Amino acid sequence: MLRIQQILLIIVFFFSISHTTIANAQNYTSDDKKAVKLYEKGQQALYQGRGGEAAECFEQALKIDPAFLEAHLMLAEWNLDAGSKEIATKHYREVVERNESFFTMAWLQLGNLELDNGNWDQAVKDFESFLKLDKKNPDQHQMASKGIEIAHFRQMAISHPVNFAPSNLGAGVNSKDDEYLPSLTADGQTLIFTRRGPRKANTTARTPGEEDFYVSHWDGSSWGMAERMPEPLNSTDNEGAGCVSQDGRIMFFTACERNDGGGRCDIYMCIRRGDQWSKPRNLGASVNSGAWEAQPSFSIDGKTLYFVSDRKGGYGGSDIWKTTFENGAWSKPENLGPTINTSGNEGSPFIHYDDQTLYFSSDGHIGMGGTDLFMARKNNDGSWQKPVNLGYPINTNSNESNLIVDASAQKAYYSSDRKGGFGKQDIYSFDMPTATRPTPSLCFKGIVSNAKTGAKVAADIRVVNLENGETIANTSSDKQSGEYIVSLPALHNYAFLVTADGFLFHSQNQECPKGTDFNCKPIKIDIALQPIEQGSRIALRNVFFETGRFDLLLESEYELNKVVELLEKNPTLSIELGGHTDNVGKPEANQKLSEQRAKAVMVYLTNKGIEPSRLSYKGYGESQPVAPNDTEEGRATNRRTEIKIL
Repeated sequence: MLRIQQILLIIVFFFSISHTTIANAQNYTSDDKKAVKLYEKGQQALYQGRGGEAAECFEQALKIDPAFLEAHLMLAEWNLDAGSKEIATKHYREVVERNESFFTMAWLQLGNLELDNGNWDQAVKDFESFLKLDKKNPDQHQMASKGIEIAHFRQMAISHPVNFAPSNLGAGVNSKDDEYLPSLTADGQTLIFTRRGPRKANTTARTPGEEDFYVSHWDGSSWGMAERMPEPLNSTDNEGAGCVSQDGRIMFFTACERNDGGGRCDIYMCIRRGDQWSKPRNLGASVNSGAWEAQPSFSIDGKTLYFVSDRKGGYGGSDIWKTTFENGAWSKPENLGPTINTSGNEGSPFIHYDDQTLYFSSDGHIGMGGTDLFMARKNNDGSWQKPVNLGYPINTNSNESNLIVDASAQKAYYSSDRKGGFGKQDIYSFDMPTATRPTPSLCFKGIVSNAKTGAKVAADIRVVNLENGETIANTSSDKQSGEYIVSLPALHNYAFLVTADGFLFHSQNQECPKGTDFNCKPIKIDIALQPIEQGSRIALRNVFFETGRFDLLLESEYELNKVVELLEKNPTLSIELGGHTDNVGKPEANQKLSEQRAKAVMVYLTNKGIEPSRLSYKGYGESQPVAPNDTEEGRATNRRTEIKIL
């Protein structure tokens, strides 16, 4: 109704006519006094909120004078408001075909209607007619230009569909109720999602139905029967829009109108130790505001949280923001900027395990209609590339959102109420089209234990890009089970470092295969940490030298600095640095090279301030192999630098 009244005022202004007398009837496009009287009666009915009566008056006026353009225009607007787009299109078309310049905004409305109808060529013609005839409305010109771009995009997308064959996850996950907002651990074995079922009698939730988290586990062939997650993670309030960390031990989720909340909806966090979840904790005023915060996504770097908010300072209705956990607190949220966010609404962010690829929904970027799913890649400087629409038929003229992609980059998960499901919204998976896949990631999992006693150890696990020393992933092993999961994008060579108080750190070098042609199944690596005691030793797997020389490579610095930290933290510790080679070449030469390399490491440590009296070095040459020398892999294992506690 508001739009009809607005267009009435526009017509009045445009023609400078009066609505209340027939004296100015000559200013209408009809000279028939009876038709004009019916038209003005309809106007009066509109102002008084009697829309049905108004429409009948306009139709009677057209029966008398079919060329009465104002009546056509009013019926076009009335039917558009009523959802009768076909009738609205008919009356707008009558207006422009009888007089193309009578009301140029009719061309804009026609362009939008033809977009909705899928008539791309006609939509372009209508938008172009508006741009040619209208000289006064720059904002509408921008709308028409965008409409042309949308028409071309949709025409191209439908004529070049992407492969899309969604598969229902089955009765283990889906039910007669709504299932949506899936979240997946990096190993692809645990699926956590939101289910909205009937509202329980004792619930304090303020929305229809009760939202709770459910979890399902992959048994090797199908998803097992989902179970409601325990309290205090779930409660009698609603919990939803959650994400799980790559190892499944931290949950971030959305809860609304709670007593400890700061706005309409806030983001909360729970931590799992063993099988027990902690009490949910509000992330606080640094993240949550008086506005709406929801839909978190946690990066594998262990410190960056993406989320959605309609707080002030954004570009539109709802934007995607990020915050970083630094020095024990969450930083002031940062908007992802105008490349990602628009004057419309962006939502459901998912940062992939490669920490470079962001998936999200938007109704502001060029798409198929409603909210579409998009993918954007992060540049090395932290800026974002232009978002890419995931294509048709993944996106349609309905609302698509809430998509995640597994670590292998091959399979996507999303929720839909498409036909053939178990109930309302169900969760589906499909093969991700190659063009919009992220970088595949390798998943490592295992148990951290005490090498001497076998007891489980809570250890910090950090993965570092050896090329620049940047931390790629942060996680830890569970105190009770010793379990860990960590995901590495297949982009670089990494230092894999595991540390715990009272233990020597574990050092591992991980070369990731380039490209996408590799096995993405989780790799099991159990880690036994050596207690700090006399005779304990570890290999420094991320100390590298020039081939056949004893010059340290830059990639060695991160791990050598960890040795410095170990010695600074344990000031009574003395160590031997041992150099080892493979059996390629003469034994005498290998012996000398191993001594030179061990000495080079000692020189590095003393240059970092470690007392020389705490250090010694020795070359062992090829005399102490730890692997067969008949393969390149075995020889690489034998070429190593070790530290031994003296």
